Amino acid sequence: AMNILTSVLLLYAKEEEAFWLLVAVCERMLPDYFNRRIIGALVDQAVFEELIRDHLPQLTEHMTDMTFFSSVSLSWFLTLFISVLPIESAVNVVDCFFYDGIKAILQLGLAILDYNLDKLLACKDDAEAVTALNRFFDNVTNKDSPLPSSVQQGSNVSDEKSSHIRVDITDLIRESNEKYGNIRYEDIYSMRCRNRLYVIQTLEETTKQNVLRVVSQDVKLSLHELDELYVIFKRELFFSYYWCLSSPVLKHHDPSLPYLEQYQIDCQQFRVLYHLLSPWAHSANRDSLALWTFRLLDENSDCLINFKEFSSAIAYTEVKYKDPSKGDELSKEELLYFSQLHVSKPAKEKEAESAKNSPEKGKEKVDIQAYLSQWQDELLKKEENIKDLPRMNQSQFIQFSKTLYNLFHGDPEEESLYQAIAVVTSLLLRMEEVGRKLHNPASSTKGLSGAVCASGGPSEGQTESHLEKDPSSLREEPQWSFAFEQILASLLNEPALVKFFEKSIDLKAKLENAKTSQLSSRTR
Repeated sequence: AMNILTSVLLLYAKEEEAFWLLVAVCERMLPDYFNRRIIGALVDQAVFEELIRDHLPQLTEHMTDMTFFSSVSLSWFLTLFISVLPIESAVNVVDCFFYDGIKAILQLGLAILDYNLDKLLACKDDAEAVTALNRFFDNVTNKDSPLPSSVQQGSNVSDEKSSHIRVDITDLIRESNEKYGNIRYEDIYSMRCRNRLYVIQTLEETTKQNVLRVVSQDVKLSLHELDELYVIFKRELFFSYYWCLSSPVLKHHDPSLPYLEQYQIDCQQFRVLYHLLSPWAHSANRDSLALWTFRLLDENSDCLINFKEFSSAIAYTEVKYKDPSKGDELSKEELLYFSQLHVSKPAKEKEAESAKNSPEKGKEKVDIQAYLSQWQDELLKKEENIKDLPRMNQSQFIQFSKTLYNLFHGDPEEESLYQAIAVVTSLLLRMEEVGRKLHNPASSTKGLSGAVCASGGPSEGQTESHLEKDPSSLREEPQWSFAFEQILASLLNEPALVKFFEKSIDLKAKLENAKTSQLSSRTR
């Protein structure tokens, strides 16, 4: 609407004067009107509805839904009636606005509704009411206008419309002052403050509902659980900036972005949430787990993740299946997710790819075609299966084994889990040794596999200590690697491991505990 207002200012003022008038309107007289969410206009519409309830109660009783006034009056406030009144009449309204501020617009709006009260009460639906108001605006004239009557918009109406009574803008403004001049600036300011919070809460609730609607299609959590998770996600975002003196404003929030991208968390914020919600938060290397998980979720390497990415990580580790027949499927998904923590691309490589693929990198405007292409790539990624995962090399496999040992620490079945993972490790090493001998009989792997096989039933200490003790011998030999199918098959062959990953989590209790712990952890 700024272009409409600016065009009128340029008709009556020089360019620089018009510019400073526009600055005064945008920054002081109509604050927050011309931002992306037009919060100021929505607040003043709420004030207008409140004034209608006070001064025109019979109209509010007739109208079943007050949102009608919001939809009709939005252009009144944004363009100061320029878009609805003939130009020769609208300039008088602009003059009154520069003299009395928003009070003039509110008073004129009430006077227009009051003038058309009988017609509006006779209307049966919103469309009929809009038509009545439009006909009224077309017949508003300005007898004091310097323009000839032949070029005045209000005078140059069709024969059908000319049957309606003409109204002079001067009389209309005078009537608005006489009837509603008792509205005080203090009352308007008070109503603005009171309604601002309601408007912002409504906008935030709309954002949340849209996010949940999109996320619920891909994440295996109920709407109630997603709602609770979104509250925790957003609360952590606000808490982290509230308690941080160096960050007095909310970062990474752009209301112009799609709903999913409006709120994003960084690695540190994710780490706090991971400690609150993950069933593996008790692990000794929980910070490393949080970092690996964050890197896995941050596909575009911008060091930020949105709620959909965050909730997908929580769903993979905490979703509960009640059907026993789906047990293997669950453990496969969890192990697939967990294995990716150790085979993700290096940070530099991901940054290089991100610079090429991101549609927003180094640009002020969003490339729609690039967004559509990126969206299509994301759809194709969903069709990927475990065969698309890269093979796990030596160092990654060692880290993977150590991570599993740390996960099992403190579990009631700790001993059996240690034995199971040792058996899996031994089996994988033997399979790899046999495979290498078949492909290259000259190669010898006695150094690594001998220590595992000699133990006859390897334990945690023997397996892990050997993996850590002689890394130089690993570097001398050609690199080992394991396919995910091999790891998955070996893990699923151990009942203790399958039971551990199928263990159901009471997500409701976890969410409740996280909500109570969020604030207390910062006030200690």
